[in-house]
Amino acid sequence: MYERISIDPKVCHGQACIKGTRIPVHQVLHMLANGDTIEELLLEYPSLEREDILACLDYAAALAEEQVTPVQGMAVVA
Repeated sequence: MYERISIDPKVCHGQACIKGTRIPVHQVLHMLANGDTIEELLLEYPSLEREDILACLDYAAALAEEQVTPVQGMAVVA
């Protein structure tokens, strides 16, 4: 399903990583969430391709879809 994401118990303690690297998916997502752009990530990690970063976003979206967990204290604004 995810050609660019791998999970191997021998790599990064089994965390989801970009295939062929030791760059965890969560690291890429945190960097994007903190305002880094895809272009900045590609400069910082020359071994990555744009499709790797997009695969991280797709992987996170799929995980968010898997289970609905209510978030305590969140107000719904209409």
